[in-house]
Amino acid sequence: MHYTITLLPGDGIGPEIIAEARKVLEVVTRHSGHSITFQEGLIGGIAIDERGNPLPDETLEMCRRSDAVLLAAVGGPRWSDPRAEVRPEQGLLKIRKELGLFANLRPVRVIPALISSSPLRPEVVEGVDLVIVRELTGGLYFGQPQGREQTPEGRGAVDTLRYNEREIERLMRVAFNLARGRRRKLTSVDKANVLATSRLWREVAHEVASDYPDVAYEDVLVDACAMYLIRRPADFDVIATENMFGDILSDEASMLTGSLGMLPSASLGENRPALFEPIHGSAPDIAGKGIANPLATILSAAMLLRLGLGLDREADIVERAAEAVLAAGHRTADLAAPGQPTVSTRAMGDLVVEACEKEFANA
Repeated sequence: MHYTITLLPGDGIGPEIIAEARKVLEVVTRHSGHSITFQEGLIGGIAIDERGNPLPDETLEMCRRSDAVLLAAVGGPRWSDPRAEVRPEQGLLKIRKELGLFANLRPVRVIPALISSSPLRPEVVEGVDLVIVRELTGGLYFGQPQGREQTPEGRGAVDTLRYNEREIERLMRVAFNLARGRRRKLTSVDKANVLATSRLWREVAHEVASDYPDVAYEDVLVDACAMYLIRRPADFDVIATENMFGDILSDEASMLTGSLGMLPSASLGENRPALFEPIHGSAPDIAGKGIANPLATILSAAMLLRLGLGLDREADIVERAAEAVLAAGHRTADLAAPGQPTVSTRAMGDLVVEACEKEFANA
């Protein structure tokens, strides 16, 4: 098979980490019998600088013609003025909407070699293996009206939280189907004691749950879920929730692993292409220093192979290679204990490439 993958390096550390993920994907092409054509597009702050638009039309069209999209990160202090009419994050929100990407999957798995990197006690994080399924195209981030206003009391602003039953149902079906292939447990997170949208969310979620009697189902309020993720994270399997709650909870859950630099994600729609990206952001403070952790982007590339291209075997190999490198004691700066030697962004990518070569040789 031949595939076309669009790479969107974006801002900050984006170009550094996307380069390492590309090296790993090129190993896959050498050993799998499949070929991949790579193309690059502009998104985020650099696209504002060069095109005046955080998602240029040519980038969007390039993505639409692809089999999958791998994005690194957008944003940075150069474009962070809250009064600015054009912001890098608008490109990210727009590409999700234009490609119809409504379900964001964020796996959180504590790798045994990194248990000591978590700020929580080892007995709390041991065995953690969960996925947060976040709705992407509704809620506060897209509801209208939205904006600033001048009131008799001074400056004001409004955001609108809105959901309809179709948006909720399709997200819940993705989550239930995912749970069926895992440990068959689903937790739906809402704020039904306060919000009308959450009461609708819970009502529709229960209707969908009736079609999945083989999956254990529970409702949890978002504030309680935030507490349980710290107190008993290993109890969770699949967590399904709305846009803003998912954004916050997935960042919280990322610290179970010890570093944002370890967490990949996939944004799925009803058709190709899907979008894959690390969740850690552009980290402008370390951009260009060669110390960023590329593993979240490499693991996002593994998700791309599995969920974007249907290459399960190759995805397994990339994931095993990343784990082997960590088990051997190699660490980027964000993962290292005080006094522990560290490797650079490029060196970590090279180590994963070498481990992939060994995995393919032994497969």
